[in-house]
Amino acid sequence: MKQIIGAVTLVVPDYDEAIDFYVGSLGFELIEDTPLSETKRWVLVAPKGSTETRLLLAQADAPAQAASIGNQAGGRVFLFLDTDDFDRDYKSMVTAGVTFLESPRSEPYGKVAVFQDPFGNKWDLIEKT
Repeated sequence: MKQIIGAVTLVVPDYDEAIDFYVGSLGFELIEDTPLSETKRWVLVAPKGSTETRLLLAQADAPAQAASIGNQAGGRVFLFLDTDDFDRDYKSMVTAGVTFLESPRSEPYGKVAVFQDPFGNKWDLIEKT
């Protein structure tokens, strides 16, 4: 038996703003953007080359959901973007205006730096050793 995590929901304030960041700034692929109603869409994005886990960009539609935007992990790093070339991706992301909260550092598990999406979610960019 094989199981995978197919998608992780990321609550965002606006579908198009989130697509602009994840596709435009991070270079993710837009896997699907299907209207479900007048106000709801099924929006999946993933890093280029990713074959399994996707991000489901879910526009907040209630005050409790809006309150969680940018704080889905209680202020901790929420998501981890593995790369095969840290320096290439770090440079590309900085050029695209991605906000890094620290300088790159070496850890026993690899090269890493924390960045933040425009909504406040913290990510690790990691090239594992």
